[in-house]
Amino acid sequence: MKALYAGTFDPFTVGHLSIARESLHLFDSLIIAIGNNELKNTEWSIEERLEQIKGIFKDDERVEVLAYTGLTTTFAKEKGAGVLVRGLRNTVDFEKEKELADVNLSVSGVRTVFIPCEPSLSFISSSMVKELMHNGFNPSKYIAGKITLHENLEKK
Repeated sequence: MKALYAGTFDPFTVGHLSIARESLHLFDSLIIAIGNNELKNTEWSIEERLEQIKGIFKDDERVEVLAYTGLTTTFAKEKGAGVLVRGLRNTVDFEKEKELADVNLSVSGVRTVFIPCEPSLSFISSSMVKELMHNGFNPSKYIAGKITLHENLEKK
């Protein structure tokens, strides 16, 4: 079965990478889909994020990395994905993601599979990475693959 793992991935963190790798243990193939939401203020361009994630999975033919606009469930159906993958860090994530999964199932019939992150990664988020970066800390250890950091960083 093909699964779709969608997100803004601004940037793709080691937590995202963990969820993607776990997904590959459960599904035959995985589409990592970067949502282009004009309402979100992103740090990195779609092109930079595509390059970052494609670089990570360049040797794995089971992974396809794409960008999309519109509803995730519509894109999933267009690409033949039978299930959506969502990562969970904590109960707050679960509440939000469960509601979204219910809506997605209701409007499209596409089911969602929740994958809990590794406990050691539960504090990592793209927002945290950007906050560290904007405050002079180098967040590279929390970022998967290679992406250019846009701030002058101190070695804190």
